[in-house]
Amino acid sequence: MSRIGKRPVELPSGVEASLSGQKISVKGPKGTRDFTATDDVTLAVEDNAVTVTPRGKSKRARQQWGMTRTMVENLVTGVTTGFKKELEITGVGYRAQMQGNTLKLALGYSHDVNFDVPDGVTVTAPKQTDIVVEGIDQQLVGQVAANIREWRAPEPYKGKGIRYKGEFIFRKEGKKK
Repeated sequence: MSRIGKRPVELPSGVEASLSGQKISVKGPKGTRDFTATDDVTLAVEDNAVTVTPRGKSKRARQQWGMTRTMVENLVTGVTTGFKKELEITGVGYRAQMQGNTLKLALGYSHDVNFDVPDGVTVTAPKQTDIVVEGIDQQLVGQVAANIREWRAPEPYKGKGIRYKGEFIFRKEGKKK
């Protein structure tokens, strides 16, 4: 039995959830998010909580049970506190700055990289070596951060590149004479 799926998702004050068929809409102070569950689970909104129960005992129903409950919890977290990914830039001459809705990155190429920020996400560069990606959609925030990191992933010899804050880069020893 799913230990994750058994727990109901509590709705904090200021958050409303509405259900129409298999589609749940959560509205909070930061915005509105929707999720459509598969037919393997049943959603119910009662007593300021959302409960998810499986339909049947099939393997797919049990898989979807815990996943759907986590997706609903992510909707609630997104509309209340939001999601945030922090990136650090390491390397001589590597820097970032925002210009309107475009992130300009100097990453050692012969040209600057212009990264257009998609809708639903805010990107800020509080320092030249820090980038903060924020939004209410966890998947979109993570994808935008991964796309930025992809321009210059950290290399193992000097550690130069764009890394997540707190990420450990396994360092290799260089050539010996």
